[in-house]
Amino acid sequence: MASFDECDALLRNGEIAHVRPLRGTDRAALHDLVDRTSARSAYLRFFTAGRATAHRYMDRLTGPDHRGHAQVALLADKLVAVAEYIPDEDRHSADVSVLIDDRVHGRGLGTLLLEHLALDAAARGVSELVADVLTGNGAMLKVLADLGLAATREFAGDEVRVRIDLRPTDTLTAAIERRDHEAERASLARVLSPRSVAVVGASREPDRVGHRLLGNLLDGAFPGPVYPVNPKAAQILGVTAYPDLSSIGEPVDLVVVATPASAVLDVARECAGHGVAGLVVVSAGFAETGPRGAARQAELLRVCRSGGMRLIGPNCLGIVNTGAALNASFLPHPPPPGAMALMSQSGAVAAGLVARATELRIGISSFVSVGNKADVSGNDLLEYWEDDPRTEVIALYLESFGNPRKFGRIARRVGRHKPIVAIKSGRSTSGDRAVRSHTAAAATPDIAVETLLRAAGVIRVDGMQELLDTARLLATQPLPAGGRMAIVGNSGGPQALAADACERHGLVVPELSPATQRRMRSRLRASAAVANPVDLTADGQAEELEFAALTALEDPVVDAVLIVYTPPFGSGLQRTREAIARVAGSADKTVVACVVGHDETIGSVPAYAFPEQAVQAVSRAAGYARWRSRPAQPFVPPAGTDIRAAHELVEEDLSRHPAGRWLDPVTAARLLACYGVAVAEFATADSADEAARAAARLGFPVALKATGPVHKSDVGGVRLGLRTSKEVRGAYRAMKDMIGPEMTGATVQPMAPDGVEIIVGAIRHPSFGPLVMVGMGGVSAELLTDRAFRSPPLTGQDATEMIQELHCAPLLFGYRGRPVADTAAVRDHLVRVAKLVDDLPQIAELDLNPIIAGPGGAVAVDLRIRLAPAPPAPSPLRRQLR
Repeated sequence: MASFDECDALLRNGEIAHVRPLRGTDRAALHDLVDRTSARSAYLRFFTAGRATAHRYMDRLTGPDHRGHAQVALLADKLVAVAEYIPDEDRHSADVSVLIDDRVHGRGLGTLLLEHLALDAAARGVSELVADVLTGNGAMLKVLADLGLAATREFAGDEVRVRIDLRPTDTLTAAIERRDHEAERASLARVLSPRSVAVVGASREPDRVGHRLLGNLLDGAFPGPVYPVNPKAAQILGVTAYPDLSSIGEPVDLVVVATPASAVLDVARECAGHGVAGLVVVSAGFAETGPRGAARQAELLRVCRSGGMRLIGPNCLGIVNTGAALNASFLPHPPPPGAMALMSQSGAVAAGLVARATELRIGISSFVSVGNKADVSGNDLLEYWEDDPRTEVIALYLESFGNPRKFGRIARRVGRHKPIVAIKSGRSTSGDRAVRSHTAAAATPDIAVETLLRAAGVIRVDGMQELLDTARLLATQPLPAGGRMAIVGNSGGPQALAADACERHGLVVPELSPATQRRMRSRLRASAAVANPVDLTADGQAEELEFAALTALEDPVVDAVLIVYTPPFGSGLQRTREAIARVAGSADKTVVACVVGHDETIGSVPAYAFPEQAVQAVSRAAGYARWRSRPAQPFVPPAGTDIRAAHELVEEDLSRHPAGRWLDPVTAARLLACYGVAVAEFATADSADEAARAAARLGFPVALKATGPVHKSDVGGVRLGLRTSKEVRGAYRAMKDMIGPEMTGATVQPMAPDGVEIIVGAIRHPSFGPLVMVGMGGVSAELLTDRAFRSPPLTGQDATEMIQELHCAPLLFGYRGRPVADTAAVRDHLVRVAKLVDDLPQIAELDLNPIIAGPGGAVAVDLRIRLAPAPPAPSPLRRQLR
């Protein structure tokens, strides 16, 4: 039988299926499945009338000699499907079959099981699945056709043989993403837009959470029935109370639990027995309290999954959906409706953000406090908000990632049409990096987060105020087409500060065109400055401010206008606010305001208390607009790679060194050669005389480098420009005396031609997967901290952008008369190294430092690779709940 991973996964209608390997003890449940199968379904699956053949098949399937690989699916702990594949003798192809309970047809379960079978079969070397299907079984033929894999059909009478090529395709990736998205949306719809709500733990005491939850639901005019559950009360807040869920007698979609932690599991079990779609557990006392609480939380999740319920929390503030008039939270004040969706892992941060958003008139489409995030996470909510017509901008407060790489994939897709603004706490880092590679020392946890968010187009901000400043601009204004800002106002000092902030944040304050300046002079007072910033002076009136802003917006050199007003000068605060609102009403470019000392929203214009806030928000929006407008370049695997040879080399080395090791130079070079990475010629030596002979063979002058130490230069393990055998012998002996037993030998290389020293490296982060780095190389790699990171795979465009981000990039492009380096060769190194570490999770660290880049190419003259045992990388094609 197969060793499939056991997991929970969502079906098309949002139900939760538990998928696991078939067990011998499943025999009785399989026979029950056959007995529930209609005669028509049995005939379509087994090609014979009656069920005798099906029962014999189940006996063989669970027998000790069965050579197939089978998995089953359970809904609410009941076995409802079985699927298997049986490889042929050469394991090239395998017969595949599926049987599903008639009552769950049409929910996407067959497609899910086939996806899992295909992944497992491909991992075992099977290249083709073969399904024999009756021509009358149109549903199964459609499932196979829509799977996303290339398939062919062969007809013979009333049978069709479908051959499915297991090589992944872009069509398969898109199909799985689409199915995952549909299932996530369905699973959360009944939670965030329920038809009925029960509050278990509703209280008559006003200071209790259960009382405030019930009060918020009732005060928010939720349109469906609300059921307080409290065995000691007949009524609460004028609503009939029930002793338990069974007493309600009607279906309940959403249950909000506000009981002590010790009672939550019993409540969850009762909910599972009544078909509840989702639980919001506000109760504390779970994983945040330690091991006992973590065990209670794990059991709560197990109960919810087996009962088909989504879980928000525990230890959370609740949820709000203003479009559904649902306020199932204990926030002190209901947020107003609007376009911003908000998720927070911290209740305190959430409460602060909602309160401040309300003050700033930033409306909320929906709000989810995920608390301990046992089940529903940011990944799930991004899927839901992607299609929510009321959500225009998504704001996240994150403390951790459950599945970072999946977050990146989802956020990249969502961000193409809806901006995501995020705070990720925990930027600080510490720890001893003395024995780590240059790349590992640079790739701090926060660098991993930054790399993930940047690649996905997520706008990362540093604090709560900046999150709201940025989100309200994105929710109310069009994106700037570029970074050119006109500053119009009545206050020279704040306008000068705004111009300074533009320079710091990468925006440009261009001189307005002569035509624009002439038009302004024709209407504005003589004392006004009109070049940009446009300063009307303190006496400037609201009508002048409006005219100047509208005129600046018409100038083709302007992408955004910042209106700066210091009250109470000019026409006064109210008339100026009205003028600002009119400007935005007739503009198709970005308009923001700074009303000094006042954080507010004026019509559709975000107004900031200080100019630096406004400039930073526009800068964030402009950066996001650049990312979104960049055409996505498809990934094309580099030519000349030998994945099988690289895999065999790594497995062989780990079999001899089970704990992993830093590879010797020869093995490292062989591994790089499998991916076409250019490495300078070298020879190894175990003694001074052997080093001298190697130098004579390679040709002087040479470089001598110690093997053993991770950072050779730090311990005197590098000698350059050695011109005679005597110098080589002397250098080897001196190194040996200085380094001692840590030196295991040396490499000898001909001196490389002059060029720019670049480092290309990679590290595998335990949560985020591989990260690839490029930066200034040589001994200055860590000193100058000039580097750029990305997550693989890398396109040529990605690699080019990484190189261009470096402060040292001008050195590659002919700075001060230097020869222009072959940056295409550096780009090629990056793309190939990224593919190597993406394919082989056993590569824990890799440094090519330096790569010498010159006019004739780029070649690595020093290489370090550390292998470590690692589980296979999780497949992005495997649909499952985390």
